[in-house]
Amino acid sequence: MVASLPIVSDSLSLYLAEIRKFSVLSEEDEHRFAVKFFEDKDLESAHTLITSNLRFVVKVAGEYRHYGLKMLDLIQEGNVGLMMAVKKFNPYKGVRLISYAVWWIRAYIQNHIISTWSLLKIGTTQAQRKLFFKLRETRNTILRMSDGDDDDPHSTALALNVSDSEVSEMEQRLQGDCSLDSELQVGDGLTALDSLADDRMNQEELLAEYQENQLLQQKVAQIVAGLNEKERFIVDRRITADDPMTLQEIATHFSISRERVRQIEEGALKKVKSSLLPLLSAA
Repeated sequence: MVASLPIVSDSLSLYLAEIRKFSVLSEEDEHRFAVKFFEDKDLESAHTLITSNLRFVVKVAGEYRHYGLKMLDLIQEGNVGLMMAVKKFNPYKGVRLISYAVWWIRAYIQNHIISTWSLLKIGTTQAQRKLFFKLRETRNTILRMSDGDDDDPHSTALALNVSDSEVSEMEQRLQGDCSLDSELQVGDGLTALDSLADDRMNQEELLAEYQENQLLQQKVAQIVAGLNEKERFIVDRRITADDPMTLQEIATHFSISRERVRQIEEGALKKVKSSLLPLLSAA
């Protein structure tokens, strides 16, 4: 009786089984395909270079498993980095493709990790990127060397050539996002949102602000009503209109020059401002 073969069920196992079908190229074959793509833009050669290195992308992606992201997502980003490396690879530089591609693969994987780690921006500076990927490793190394007696952020900061505050900030960010609706202590019903100060205005302040705005609007209306015909027209069509008229349009309407319209507008605004100044100073 023939033993039944194990069924590959999950997506990652299926992907790994598929990429094992592609052979790893020798140095001579790799150079030949790389030259063909570099010189002739032969897509078949590029495809061969990419597929022969897919297993290496999986190996690199495995180094970032502890960040808690899906392995297939990391592999997918690494594959994009590999394709970029093949696109830009110069076979006449005297290095193997994978020695060049590893930088692209890591860059794409790290960018994916940083962009999905938190809702807040993280790793936007070189120091932050260094801390994000090296903080835990450096701290664990210091602890091993000091027998666990030197858990001081200052030592980590010195080792990574960053400030103490940057270390402390990154430690907080690496704890992950926390929902404001989560309980501070299980069972007490008090959430993080309850601990935040409410900076919104109360009812009395809202009423006072509304009354001030109403008074200001009435005052402005009175001031505009006291302007002459041209000044009122210009204020209405140039200053308060949703779709203001141009100086030339108003000049044509009154059969005067654009410069004269500008002078009338300037004079009208001075009248409005001087009349409002006592009211605004009292507020």
